[in-house]
Amino acid sequence: MAHPIEITDDNFNEEVVNADTPVLVDFWAEWCGPCKMIAPIVEELAEEFKGKIKFTKLDVDSNPLSSQNFGIRGIPTLLIFDGGQPVDQVVGAVPKSVLKKRLEAALAK
Repeated sequence: MAHPIEITDDNFNEEVVNADTPVLVDFWAEWCGPCKMIAPIVEELAEEFKGKIKFTKLDVDSNPLSSQNFGIRGIPTLLIFDGGQPVDQVVGAVPKSVLKKRLEAALAK
């Protein structure tokens, strides 16, 4: 099974901004209940979109700089990047079907 890559403020540009494919960044925290609810959905989608979209996770408590740079105010927040820029944002624990449609739309651009 594909698992999201743990990223940090230090490697954010390398893993996300400079990526050759679209990237989903899951901004989360250990204490966040909704983050734990959406994590299995993100893992399932990472498997479905393997090779097409890179899936990453960023702990907002340990990496406040990236969270501040992108105005993350609530978690979970999922940002979809393409060409190094955010192209879509999903806030909160949403159904798998909603997130899948957003990822498919990002690939269709």
